[in-house]
Amino acid sequence: MTKQLHLTIVSQEKKLLDEQVDSITLPASEGEITVLPDHIPLFTKLSTGELIYRQGKEEHSFVITKGFVDIGPDNHVQIMVDAAIAAKEISLEKAQQAIQNAQRTMEQSQDQRELMLAEASLRQAMWEIRVAQKSRKVKI
Repeated sequence: MTKQLHLTIVSQEKKLLDEQVDSITLPASEGEITVLPDHIPLFTKLSTGELIYRQGKEEHSFVITKGFVDIGPDNHVQIMVDAAIAAKEISLEKAQQAIQNAQRTMEQSQDQRELMLAEASLRQAMWEIRVAQKSRKVKI
């Protein structure tokens, strides 16, 4: 039996995933990394983007926001993020509406905090659309 990674994804709201996987590709703050069994221990920041994990020939995706990854010496990988959504749960309509709302806020607001939140919302919605379109193309 081949070695696997134990992947746990936790957001502020709940535990989203707790699975045995073959590999994980994630958006680290310094660039994309792929984690395989027996990876060296690592704790690093994550950026908003696509997290992909593989189980056999199947590939699954999440859009994640900023957070951290803790890769332990025991093949346990813990992902802690502000928010995450599985590709299969993404609503293109909601993501497009979020983009419009963020753009409207960015045009009208002068408040730095509002602008930063709108920019983060815009980035996440754009990733959601990209991942949803990619995952739906594969299934067709």
